[in-house]
Amino acid sequence: MGYFVNVEPGVNLYVEDLNPRGRKTILFLHGWPFSHKQFEYQYNVLTSKGYRCIGIDWRGFGNSDKPVDGYNYDRLADDIRAIVDILQLDNFILAGHSTGGAIAIHYIARHNAYGVSKLVLIDAAAPTGFTKDTAAHLLKETLNDRPKMIRGIMDTFFFQYITPPFADWFFQLGLQAAGWSTAAIIILLRDQNLTTDLQKIGVPVLIVHGIHDKVIPFAQAQELHHLLRNSQLVPFQYSGHGSFWEERDKLNQLLIQFTE
Repeated sequence: MGYFVNVEPGVNLYVEDLNPRGRKTILFLHGWPFSHKQFEYQYNVLTSKGYRCIGIDWRGFGNSDKPVDGYNYDRLADDIRAIVDILQLDNFILAGHSTGGAIAIHYIARHNAYGVSKLVLIDAAAPTGFTKDTAAHLLKETLNDRPKMIRGIMDTFFFQYITPPFADWFFQLGLQAAGWSTAAIIILLRDQNLTTDLQKIGVPVLIVHGIHDKVIPFAQAQELHHLLRNSQLVPFQYSGHGSFWEERDKLNQLLIQFTE
């Protein structure tokens, strides 16, 4: 079931709410520059196991409204809080991939883990995101040839082979975003550091990260594990940055075990 939630005047975010009567709720935050649809292979399995799965398209991405502003961690976290309030969510598991993981971290720090019982970080872009050189390259391409930029990201995204139809589908997810929001998040990932936020996280944390990740190096997962006192790190031996698909069976099983 999909619907729109108003998070501030003139801005509505798309929410995919699957199995609303499920016994436990997992709220998924996608990575840049894609959408909630990247978690299709989690939704398929987890809803059949009795979970409620909620996927949010951040502002500027997927089916959500695409305002020209609001692309900072405070506003992105406040968007999540608005949805949590309106849906009256409580005791839910918050799972974020890549930049979605960074937003999840800031949500917990800024809103004192409001409603969250556990946190799952999947190839998270934290505590830092892009280097200045990487950001400069991505920003230039985004502003001049965004489809080429997305194709380039995909070339380094997966460790395992992806079929041409899958590549086309994933590419289209990236094209749904606006150019200005795509660029704004590159700048955010270049300039912001979430190390101080990590000190405010007290809920249990599951960290999963592909050891072959060329977008966010595995060393950052090790750093997160070191800085988050109540965390466990599970390396994904056969994944790059797309562990949600590359080792989907393993991730789904871990999510079930972690949430029980």
